[in-house]
Amino acid sequence: MTFWDHLDALRAHLWRILAVLLVAAVVCFCFKETLFAVVLHPKPADLRLINVDIAQQFLTHMRVAFLVALLLTAPYLVAELFAFVAPGLYKAERRVTLRAVGGGVLLFYAGVALNYFAIFPFTVHFLGHYQVASEVENLISLQSYVDLLLVMSFVLGVVFELPVLCWLLAKVGLLKPQFMTRYRRHAIVVILIVGAVVTPTGDPFTLSMVSAPIYLLYELSILIVKKSAR
Repeated sequence: MTFWDHLDALRAHLWRILAVLLVAAVVCFCFKETLFAVVLHPKPADLRLINVDIAQQFLTHMRVAFLVALLLTAPYLVAELFAFVAPGLYKAERRVTLRAVGGGVLLFYAGVALNYFAIFPFTVHFLGHYQVASEVENLISLQSYVDLLLVMSFVLGVVFELPVLCWLLAKVGLLKPQFMTRYRRHAIVVILIVGAVVTPTGDPFTLSMVSAPIYLLYELSILIVKKSAR
């Protein structure tokens, strides 16, 4: 295939990706009640959200519909991109790429699920009810609630990519299991710092809910790197 043939193939894949994403976004947008029932589910029942911008609810609706559609269609989007690059890879390279991409998608979903079901509810409960004085009432905007949910979900999803990253580094010879074992204590400190940043509540229970899974991922990464080094 010539350069222009590759460009035409890429354009076809991108058009399919765009079409599927737009259809999914429209469907999510149309099911507004269901969409925001899911988004607002972690919110404490006694926490009242407000809107202070005349167009903000509509813009938030559009943004959430698009991002949820992107999350739901991510496997298809990745499959389309893989279908484009796969013909240019050797069989072993295709196998490695498929494992990395598939594992990365699953781990990202796992991080998002952990945040949605366990970490974010505690975080929003703490921050939503925290007061420096009884005279200062909390009026939480819808935008700030959605932004916090999206940012924390994205951060946890990215953090959960640790095993895939370590596996890829081990594959190219840049990471050894001895290095990860030797600096395990340093890694624990970094994990606690990351956990403290992701969960600004400050309570030990929520911090452990974030740090413990990340530490288990680190130990899993050591096992993966050891297996890759054989």
